[in-house]
Amino acid sequence: SPSREGIAPGEPDPHGGRLVYRASGKLPDGPDKAAVQRSGGSVTAAEVTRLAKALGLTGKPRSEATSWKVGSGGDGSGPVLRVNKQAPGTWTFTRYGSGGTDNCKKGAVCAMAPGGTGQPVDEKAAKAAATPVLKAAGQDGAALDAGQVMGSARVVNADPVVDGLPTSGWATGIQVGPDGQVTGGTGKLKALEKGDTYPVIGAAEALKRLNAAQPPAGGESGDCASPAPLENGTESSGVRCGARTGAQRPATTVTVEKAVFGLAVHSSGGEQLLVPSWIFSVKPAGGTGATVTQVAVDPEYLTREPSTGTSPDGDGTTKARAAQSYSASGRNLSVTFWGGACSTYTASAREDGDTVRVTVSEKKAKPGKVCVMIAKELTRTVTLERPLDGRKVVDAASGSVVPRA
Repeated sequence: SPSREGIAPGEPDPHGGRLVYRASGKLPDGPDKAAVQRSGGSVTAAEVTRLAKALGLTGKPRSEATSWKVGSGGDGSGPVLRVNKQAPGTWTFTRYGSGGTDNCKKGAVCAMAPGGTGQPVDEKAAKAAATPVLKAAGQDGAALDAGQVMGSARVVNADPVVDGLPTSGWATGIQVGPDGQVTGGTGKLKALEKGDTYPVIGAAEALKRLNAAQPPAGGESGDCASPAPLENGTESSGVRCGARTGAQRPATTVTVEKAVFGLAVHSSGGEQLLVPSWIFSVKPAGGTGATVTQVAVDPEYLTREPSTGTSPDGDGTTKARAAQSYSASGRNLSVTFWGGACSTYTASAREDGDTVRVTVSEKKAKPGKVCVMIAKELTRTVTLERPLDGRKVVDAASGSVVPRA
């Protein structure tokens, strides 16, 4: 049978097996309660100017639809900083060329440094170069890791400590070239604010819920954003998201080597939050170490879908998902957006002259089920009547221009 070694933690076994997480030792209890952290409002020109100055850019921020822009004048070959106006104020910086985007999809290190030769600077020098930028971005107290190298650039990944807790998914990534200059980076600029406080569960209970949320062996078909939600703390016995197909295969055991209580990125109602969570350091058989997270908020306080099974549209469907970015190939237009664990999604497009208006529709799960809206970047593809060919893509719900990925 095919080897299942090297499966990425948190990802389904491509051969249909079930992931089972097992602790290598006793797991901690954690605190009794913890607060959600929110990032709201809009990014100001002054906040953008502060970051731009730390990156060595001059000039005033220019407003461009849903983002601020500094730099890249003339032929567009110079450095450029882009910052989303809406919280959390995702920003990207590239020192060379016209690349970069204000909607980085691959986390802290996706704004690629330019190719080239040269020996990467050492970790101490990279951290020193990144420090002024991190301070301007409000991340001067973050835990730093400068062990990653991308070509001739060294990457400083900064995971902020918020309200005394480590974080997952809110990192800033700074790339430093062989000459000691910051060549690229991405992060979030808007400050976090303390939200509501909730009772939380211990790591052992969180691990049980992580295992309960894994897809069953044998695989599934259908359009599932993530495993189906729990009902009364146990898995639903019915078919979830589509018919199960294929023969069941043995489970793949993933070892949990460490559990730390912290804050992880999740979404609720389309808003990105840092939610009290357990951060598990895991290592699958034959694979490399990584982390997975599980919400630690007591299930009693998690969102429960309305018992009526209806929505403002009356049929369980809403049209409130904002498109974050797009890519195009021929007549295919792929739209990326944030989605939750309790819904399925479809995309549609209306072509209007030089504009293509996209709509992401959400269909909620069956009523009465506990829903943890895990933040996931999802993509749906629609077929246009003709290739995009330079036409503008607009989010139909908000009227905002959607940036190209």
